Amino acid sequence: MRDEPYAFALTGRWAGGGAIVGASPRTLLAPGDDPFARLEDLPSPRGDAVVGGGWFGWLGYGLGSLVEDLPPSPPRPNPLPAAHLAFYDHVLRMDPDGKWWFESLGEVGARLEHLRALLAAAPEAVPPAPTAFSFHPPGGAGHVAAVQDCVERIAAGEIFQANLCLRLDATFDGDVAALFAHAMPQLKPAYGACFLTPWGGIASLSPELFLRREGRVVTTGPIKGTAPRDQDPAALERSEKDRAEHVMIVDLMRNDLGRVAEYGSVEAPERPDAQPHSGVWHLVSEVRARLAPDHGDAALLRATFPPGSVTGAPKVQAMKVIAALEATGREVYTGAIGFASPHAGLELNVAIRTFEAHSGHLWLGAGGGIVADSDPEAELEECLVKARPLIAAINGTIKPDPSLGVFDTLLVHDGVAVNLQAHLARLARSVATLYGETLPEIDVPTDRDGAVRITYVPGAAPTVKWRPAKPRALPIVLTPHVVPGGLGEHKFSDRRLVEALSKDGTTPLLLDADGTVLEAGWATVLIRRDGTLYTPREDGRILPSTSRPDAEPADLTLEPGDELLLSSSLAGVVPAVLADASRERRAGTPRTPSRTGA
Repeated sequence: MRDEPYAFALTGRWAGGGAIVGASPRTLLAPGDDPFARLEDLPSPRGDAVVGGGWFGWLGYGLGSLVEDLPPSPPRPNPLPAAHLAFYDHVLRMDPDGKWWFESLGEVGARLEHLRALLAAAPEAVPPAPTAFSFHPPGGAGHVAAVQDCVERIAAGEIFQANLCLRLDATFDGDVAALFAHAMPQLKPAYGACFLTPWGGIASLSPELFLRREGRVVTTGPIKGTAPRDQDPAALERSEKDRAEHVMIVDLMRNDLGRVAEYGSVEAPERPDAQPHSGVWHLVSEVRARLAPDHGDAALLRATFPPGSVTGAPKVQAMKVIAALEATGREVYTGAIGFASPHAGLELNVAIRTFEAHSGHLWLGAGGGIVADSDPEAELEECLVKARPLIAAINGTIKPDPSLGVFDTLLVHDGVAVNLQAHLARLARSVATLYGETLPEIDVPTDRDGAVRITYVPGAAPTVKWRPAKPRALPIVLTPHVVPGGLGEHKFSDRRLVEALSKDGTTPLLLDADGTVLEAGWATVLIRRDGTLYTPREDGRILPSTSRPDAEPADLTLEPGDELLLSSSLAGVVPAVLADASRERRAGTPRTPSRTGA
């Protein structure tokens, strides 16, 4: 049904589990309409349908301005409508046993026959995977600075917690339906959703329930607390810090529901449950309440939107901090996606882990809950760790922006350009691979010793710049950071991520998501172990070396007793040590993902 007007799909736990698919709505949310109030504009239930139809779509984060007096949003590079809602008088629903049903709020006739014809002609194969493409890392230094600012605001007593996010962007002219169809079976989200519109689309792979109203009973399922799936979930349940942060958001949601609930009806469990989700365990609490007789879905949303787990506490002040510190405005991300039905009631997810497409761009928000002891560099790292499995599921990678060019740096010593041909050959390979161009002949000055940097930007002549070669203080101090998939085999001019991870004055040691050693921020890594010198394999994740001594290629993780060395054209082979363990990193092991679901 992907080519039908305004097609959508919900998969996972919606309406008791299974899937809901629809297209060709009867009407759309009109400009100027209040989306919260429109959700109450429903016909009477008809027949014994489970869903039947109703309003389906999204409520963007920016609708928070309908609820509270907030400052203007940060810049929005590709604005989407603040809300998209469409009324469907029929849907196809798959029940938990895998059986499909046609459900309708109106006449069956012609629409059922049209759907039967579509299904009879449909190919059996899932759409092909999206063509490989890359997301560019955001301005990492900006996110690090934002986190530091937020930590200072927490210390000053302005807020207790805020959920700060960044945005990864990619050029994309593909099919959002195919993207969702490819990712959904891999990640199996609890509240997956795909909506296709004339101006773009979204593919949400969210694990989190925002609101479910069945009759007068309302349930919310805030997520706060995360651990890798291969760890014992009991350890997450025992973590005092994770539980304290979880309780903070549960209390916020209880207070929000209390504004529209019958007196004394709000209930929350004493302890959260560790629930399995894609690749992780999450701490989840189901908070329930009974909606007061004089309140409907509009009042419920005005009391609770946007979700507390992706804003902070106190909520309104946290939203003001978000507006002040984030680099780009949020669109659908951290709003809500779902439906309102005369049969099934209201059900909305928290719009996290959600791809958004518009005007040739695809973007993904990733964030984390910032608290008093948050480490700014670690928060940036964790955003990338969180984004990696989502991007991998759609055949994407996180790589620097190639449009900014590539470069190489070599040493001139005693009037000789050291390893000149190896450097030029590496640069030429990058130019040919990335841009389909030929690196012209380059005259490298050798009249004075120092460092020479050659930069190539597509469509422009190469530039050659000289600077003195300054010795580095030894030993080099390394701080491990997880950068899933590495920076790749090209020396990109886009160094924003490396620069952000270097803000603490140490050199970043890049590890893959499984703890495999990749490279340092400016050098090849060598490890001497049991008398043998090893180095990471040049398998496309790291920059091929032009100056490394002979060493045994291997897949390496850090082990006690390793002798660490770095090799670069400018520094030669120099000793290195790991930074003090007080930075709360365990060498060779990826950090636990951020404690928020975003």
